[in-house]
Amino acid sequence: MEPVAVGLVGAGPWARMAHAPMLAEGPHTRLAGVWARRPEAAAQLGAPVYERIEELFDACEAVAFCVPPAVQAELGVRAARAGKALLLEKPLGDSLDSARRLAETVAETGVASQMLLTLRYAAQTRAFLARCGEIEPFGGHAANISGALLGDHPFATPWRLERGALLDVGPHVIDLLDAALGPVTGVRAHGHSLGWTGLLLEHEGGAVSEASLCMTAAGDLPPASFAVYGRTGSALLPHFDDDPLETVAEEFARTVRNGGGHPLDAAHGLRLQRIIAEAESQLAP
Repeated sequence: MEPVAVGLVGAGPWARMAHAPMLAEGPHTRLAGVWARRPEAAAQLGAPVYERIEELFDACEAVAFCVPPAVQAELGVRAARAGKALLLEKPLGDSLDSARRLAETVAETGVASQMLLTLRYAAQTRAFLARCGEIEPFGGHAANISGALLGDHPFATPWRLERGALLDVGPHVIDLLDAALGPVTGVRAHGHSLGWTGLLLEHEGGAVSEASLCMTAAGDLPPASFAVYGRTGSALLPHFDDDPLETVAEEFARTVRNGGGHPLDAAHGLRLQRIIAEAESQLAP
């Protein structure tokens, strides 16, 4: 299969650590160019730098986004209308309205889309979900606790400092519980988005789960955890450090060549955004 020419929008820390190397290493993709608000940062990624985003669109078949959610929602619409396939970060947008506009544009234009919900591409996660499918699950819990919003952490960016753990790591946690226990049909939230956020999720079929999220904890913290319990057994996602980005690139290339069809598409991202918006509305201001 001919490598898919992908343009990258954004040149921040995650673009340097993940997106640019993933797209450049091949063999399924090649990094066709970069556009960013800071051209000097884009120049460090080892690909042609374009002054205008339309020039980047002209140079690629697909566009990967590594920018704040509000920027992704705006520029994703422009890329879709230019006929480009989209590799989208979570969350889909900074609000339900912006996420809806992007998802609707993807549907209207018919471009392929795929969300980079990193956990879902790991072999360990896929084995965990397969096990969940065998045990008639009825409940589960998850925790993602870190200090990523403290001090000079590279991910203590303005949108995360403003919106907190629910918008940042919430999509990962909700998505995995949704996949393990069935589609989420209801959410109750308590706490504070910049402190401790607790979620009670109701799933199609009657299962329930709890999730704890925090990005302002200090000290020696445990890794993220996921556990599911069923009528015939239980499933625990082991901690792992494997990098699933090669799988992301391979599956995105296949999505582009097939014209869509990936389960983690923009429509899925919009469904997660609806759950997050409902939970945010219940949290302390």
